[in-house]
Amino acid sequence: MSAKESLSAGSSGVHQVPLQEAVPLQIDPFSMDFFADPHPAHHVMREAAPVVYFPMWKTYGVARYEEVHAVLHDPQTYCSSRGVGLSDFAKEKPWRPASLILEADPPAHGRTRAVLSRVLSPAVMKPLRESFVVAADACVDQLLQRQSFDGIKDLAEAFPLSVFPDALGLKKDGREHLIPYAALVFNSFGPPNALRQRAQELSAPHQAYVQAQCQRENLAEGGIGAKIHACADTGEITPAEAPLLVRSLLSAGLDTTVYGIGAALYCLARYPAEWQRLRADLSLARNAFEEAVRFESPVQTFFRTTTKDVVLGNTAIPEGEKVLMFLASANRDPRRWDNPDQFDITRRASGHVGFGSGIHMCVGQLLARLEGEVMLHALARRVATLEITGPVTRAFNNTLRGLEALPLTIKAA
Repeated sequence: MSAKESLSAGSSGVHQVPLQEAVPLQIDPFSMDFFADPHPAHHVMREAAPVVYFPMWKTYGVARYEEVHAVLHDPQTYCSSRGVGLSDFAKEKPWRPASLILEADPPAHGRTRAVLSRVLSPAVMKPLRESFVVAADACVDQLLQRQSFDGIKDLAEAFPLSVFPDALGLKKDGREHLIPYAALVFNSFGPPNALRQRAQELSAPHQAYVQAQCQRENLAEGGIGAKIHACADTGEITPAEAPLLVRSLLSAGLDTTVYGIGAALYCLARYPAEWQRLRADLSLARNAFEEAVRFESPVQTFFRTTTKDVVLGNTAIPEGEKVLMFLASANRDPRRWDNPDQFDITRRASGHVGFGSGIHMCVGQLLARLEGEVMLHALARRVATLEITGPVTRAFNNTLRGLEALPLTIKAA
């Protein structure tokens, strides 16, 4: 009996519900044209079927919210340990040691996840808020003096780089390697295209820096990195695991925040009514960042691998197949959201999958949300107008979506 036949049969072996085929699409979700404007393709995928198939990459895809959410919340059926990119770790060696968080399944995932959840808990975030607010105000002060600047390099990158490495306890030298390293990680989740090859060709110094920074002797006492290593003293993790957990934060704790803040700036500059709404009610700063993450989805996609024959969206998927989740498409699925293509900072955006969902939900989400909130609060409190005053250019990445340059001009309130 084929996988499809067995999955469409009841316990008696009698066919219960007719299954449909995954609809094949000649869309390349890793092409430059797709990256430039993925929304039309997202619409095609959502309307085609609950589950689609990309012959060129031999992978299934889900673009509707319901199916994306289902995959994220069933780690037993859709595993991460075989890689959350196109590469299948059961068939090829990972380009680096697998992540103990992102590329792990229960029960192993739960043990290491508990450590990161504690060192990044709300109780840890609370004392960080004050220093983040001071840094955000200082950043806005400097930008108000200049009035015109690049919203990406001078704000979306500059602010997280001024607070995140210190919170982690990194040394001052070499921090310029952090963003290229994160770009390498997220490009490596895609196929062996030009983006991935270029990132890996240039990766040696970035990988060497990160590997060194993950070691206990290079992390400042009291920082988040040192707290991770301290868990090895109590036996919660091994000394060999501690550097890998620090690496997880260095891999995913910066670029996603940079892209998130960049997305918020881009949205608020394009929607001046929403900017004025935020200025009138500063308590909306957190929600404005949340809506920007839903609307622009800095993390666009992730893969899972089926651990058994399964039915998803009334479609049979055999064991050992890659399933590509389009998080960004789910975040604009009209089946889930009213007016999904409208940027609305008062929207109840909770439930979006911009930070993932389920057991693998972004472990650094509290840190990212804190950085996004305090920066938008600082800007809205002191800036009257936010205007795009030059060509906006995209940054292309196999997994992330963001901007390379965002020329802005601001005026003091």
